[in-house]
Amino acid sequence: MEAVTSRLPSLTGTIIAFGHRGAAAHAPDNTMESFRLGMTLGATGLESDVWVTADGVAVLDHDGMIGPRFRRRKIASMAADELPDEIPTLTELLDLTQTSVPVSLDIKDEEAFEAVIRTARNWGGKAEESLWLCHREPNTLAQWRPRTTAKLVNSTRLGRINEGIERRLARLHDANVEALNMFHSDWSGGTVALAHRFQILAFGWGARHERELAAVVDAGIDAVYSNHVDRMTSVINQFY
Repeated sequence: MEAVTSRLPSLTGTIIAFGHRGAAAHAPDNTMESFRLGMTLGATGLESDVWVTADGVAVLDHDGMIGPRFRRRKIASMAADELPDEIPTLTELLDLTQTSVPVSLDIKDEEAFEAVIRTARNWGGKAEESLWLCHREPNTLAQWRPRTTAKLVNSTRLGRINEGIERRLARLHDANVEALNMFHSDWSGGTVALAHRFQILAFGWGARHERELAAVVDAGIDAVYSNHVDRMTSVINQFY
């Protein structure tokens, strides 16, 4: 297909194509297999959920629970060597990316923050700077800001922003938070432009179909998260 120009440009002039949990539509999510496949399919960033074990290891899993339905245990209650082999550590993911692509981490358990930063600093190089750390609460992100050189992302839904999106964007700007991440249909050309006015990057998640992906790219989005890495990269390449 012939390249087209987006109606509105991204703030950075490019779009990060985050493989959601690797390439979750094509491989078991949050596994090294999925992360490798995501990069093979052209993802320019990788996304995962991070938790911390009882012995302080940052590991990658969706809900932080392990085991069969009626015998599930929290990762936080287990040592790293008790976990199934398919659950990777953050160190393993950094070994794969070599900081060549951004890594977005959804930190649902605030206790994992210190483990993430420690892991990145121990890995060395530009590992910490390659991280995009996501959390739903702006106040938590503001507390993290002086403690890390990682980029910070407020992940939420438009309907959950009680103070209104303009005031939320102002808060994020004042706290030096880099991005607002919302469900793809929460974004429009107008809301993306508003985010850019506050120098906040607009990230969108949950787009699966080409028409959904094209809509947010056309609106000037700065990053997309999708399980369907092949579709995502194909659509982005039509615009950029």
